[in-house]
Amino acid sequence: MKYANCLFVFTLAFFCSTYNFAQNDEPKEKLSLNSGTIDNQFDYVIQKSYTYKGNGKVYKNVEYHWLTQLKAHTLDSLKAIHKDLADTQLNVKNQAKEIADLKSKLSNTESDLEKTNNEKNNMALFGLQMSKTNYNILMWAIIACLLAFLLFFIYKFKNSNAITKAAKHSLTEIEEEFEEHRKTALEREQKVRRQLQDEINKQKGV
Repeated sequence: MKYANCLFVFTLAFFCSTYNFAQNDEPKEKLSLNSGTIDNQFDYVIQKSYTYKGNGKVYKNVEYHWLTQLKAHTLDSLKAIHKDLADTQLNVKNQAKEIADLKSKLSNTESDLEKTNNEKNNMALFGLQMSKTNYNILMWAIIACLLAFLLFFIYKFKNSNAITKAAKHSLTEIEEEFEEHRKTALEREQKVRRQLQDEINKQKGV
């Protein structure tokens, strides 16, 4: 008698599961587990998961292979973010080196300018004699150009630094989101198992 009751419960659960999966397979939104954003893929799992009610609450039963596939996609996204972060950091290092070179060149130029100003009447540049005023104008023009390049690379450096911070922030958000969804999925799975065990215990007690 108990075996017949258990068989009836499992049969009824199977047909309910088949019916709910048939309903979930109806196209609602263009969601997919193999494309779109991580958020859309989580929505896909939530929508396609088996829904049932018990004790006045609604539960979701998520297939295990969905979770493993979703985990793999999330890890791929994290790897892509790590790669972008590494590329950005390399770019920042290269720009920092360029800025250091420009500072060194600017320092050398200022040193040459000071030395030239001390020579007073012996003004020569590239073998050409010129007045002190014209010489100073030319040298300051060169310094202005170098400063302009310096400011440009400083701007690029700050911009790259901002991109790096944004990438780190996005990575943190994705990791937190994945952890939250993972915990939620585990909790739901545990609730489903407990409810199924309770139902089996009830049937055994009949």
